[in-house]
Amino acid sequence: MDRYAPLRHRTIALVGLMGVGKSSVGRRLANALTLPFRDADTEIEAAAGCSISEIFNNLGEAAFREGERRVIARLLDQEPHVLATGGGAFISSETRTLIKSKSISVWLKADLSVLARRVSRKDNRPLLAGKNPMDVLQSQADARYPTYAEADVIVETGDAAHHVTVDQVIRALSDHIEAHPS
Repeated sequence: MDRYAPLRHRTIALVGLMGVGKSSVGRRLANALTLPFRDADTEIEAAAGCSISEIFNNLGEAAFREGERRVIARLLDQEPHVLATGGGAFISSETRTLIKSKSISVWLKADLSVLARRVSRKDNRPLLAGKNPMDVLQSQADARYPTYAEADVIVETGDAAHHVTVDQVIRALSDHIEAHPS
């Protein structure tokens, strides 16, 4: 019997702060479940024909969020897959409603010091430009955690290796599906 079959009936949408591993864990989760993987940020860049940083710089965050909502709506109409969303996607009530109605949402949560270390390694995050990563992450956590808490499943990832986090997510999803059969 295929123990992962129940996990393939709906899209699994990963939400959480930048640096928590939505893309890297998402790829591995998709591989483990033999599901396609989609990264909302990559899809947004493809649709816009430019980088997220360029969208933020040229059009502003509001335009980016509207494009993000449209792309996520399109992705959620596809066959079940693992979807890595941007850190702010779930904050939009319209996008959150789409995610909650068409997928199982999973909040990946890690200690802010771990996230600050991770996001400091790259300079491709427009919300961090010229700012202290820990200050930005603390501000985002204060603002976003109450909304992230609306996710169907919450997984505290710690600073574990990706395969450990994938196992945690699979267990949490299995428990959720068992408790909430559709």
